[in-house]
Amino acid sequence: RDYATMAGALAANHPSEFNAALQEYTASLIPAQARAMNKARWEVFFNRMEPFYHAMVLYILAGLLAVFSWFNLSETLRRSAVGLIGLAFVIHTAGLIFRMVLEGRPPVTNLYSSAIFIGWGAVLLGMILEKFYKNGIGCVASAGIGFLTLIIAHHLALEGDTMEMMRAVLDTNFWLATHVVAVTVGYSSTFVAGFLALVYILRGVFTKTLDADTGKSLARMIYGIVCFATLFSFVGTVLGGIWADQSWGRFWGWDPKENGALIIVLWNALILHLRWGGFIRERGLVLCAIGGNIVTSWSWFGVNMLGIGLHSYGFTDAAFQWLVLFVVSQLALIALGLLPARLWRSFRRP
Repeated sequence: RDYATMAGALAANHPSEFNAALQEYTASLIPAQARAMNKARWEVFFNRMEPFYHAMVLYILAGLLAVFSWFNLSETLRRSAVGLIGLAFVIHTAGLIFRMVLEGRPPVTNLYSSAIFIGWGAVLLGMILEKFYKNGIGCVASAGIGFLTLIIAHHLALEGDTMEMMRAVLDTNFWLATHVVAVTVGYSSTFVAGFLALVYILRGVFTKTLDADTGKSLARMIYGIVCFATLFSFVGTVLGGIWADQSWGRFWGWDPKENGALIIVLWNALILHLRWGGFIRERGLVLCAIGGNIVTSWSWFGVNMLGIGLHSYGFTDAAFQWLVLFVVSQLALIALGLLPARLWRSFRRP
């Protein structure tokens, strides 16, 4: 009706009538668009606050304090690191919840949000470890993975809208809240186990701070986290198969992303069976956990770059280069871990 009135006024050259109809139409839009405008204002506020950037800075500071506490055995530094990580985690959590409310979705909807959530889950696991062991290792794991995943998220955000329109096949909050969250928790925990393994090797080879008790504590942490990762990876993969059956009419189709999820389950299960069978001990467990970093990074990013399958979201040269660099670094650390014990500073006899 308003359009017809404006068209008639324009044709009759009645500007006052046209302006009145335009004002009436504009007023009618305000109630309908109020919710969208309010959401847009909150989204602008969220972007200006930059919670993940502030959390990232705090993770760096906390990680440095935790590392320094190893060398001078300062309980004050360790507690300060715990406090900073706690503050960063609160900010990280607030940002995650804010995004969920704005989108009206579970925490993981795309690669960007997966990086945010993987970091969040890893920080939570690291804080739980620190609560029980109180040796600074959980702090370093939390700070390290929290910082790295937020850096990844920052670069992913440069590629476009981080709250993009949901793909039709993903437009279901139930499966996003079950399958996707379970698989992503599996990613988080596998990365935590791998990061703890890196701490073991770097402290053992380059410092004298890896004594027998610390080594055993790290091995227990890694073993427990691998058990946790196996459970969530398996449950998440099975749930993904059920979702695939509902969406595409088959439980399993050997899609690259499905294969990547299966490889994580098999790798973690292999670690546990090797441990239970006595085929690997402390150092073998550590080296296998680093291998978990490679497997998980491939499942997370690598399969998306193949350009095939139902889960392919495109190839980028920069992402491929960083993935290759990460894999090479993990292989180098595995090689470092294979050095004879006499070459490790922590194991040298005086």
